[in-house]
Amino acid sequence: QVELVESGGGLVQAGGSLKLSCAASGSTGSSAAMGWFRQAPGKEREFVAAISRSGGTTSHADSVKGRFTISRDNAKNTVYLKMDSLRPEDTAVYFCAARLPVLYNSRYYREAKEYNYWGQGTQVTVSS
Repeated sequence: QVELVESGGGLVQAGGSLKLSCAASGSTGSSAAMGWFRQAPGKEREFVAAISRSGGTTSHADSVKGRFTISRDNAKNTVYLKMDSLRPEDTAVYFCAARLPVLYNSRYYREAKEYNYWGQGTQVTVSS
């Protein structure tokens, strides 16, 4: 099993930057495909970004493409979400997710139902 803990959320002005971290417990963290999702008040949880087990392939939602970048450091069992050019519409609780097992080294997952481990979330608020 994998325990995920997000950090790095906070309040930032529009146009600013923020970097979220997701620390995974245990040695199995580096073996998981990872993803970031977010949920704003009154909205469904939506896909933000995903990264394969190896970190070699990534996927980003159209709404954040070019502004957000997902990455991972398997040696530290940590996944990151670098957020630039933040907008008020980015305000949401951001969740880190992990999927185990993973069959393909280069595969990523964009659906929430495909993940079986979730962090508690970290609040990101972007002011105008």
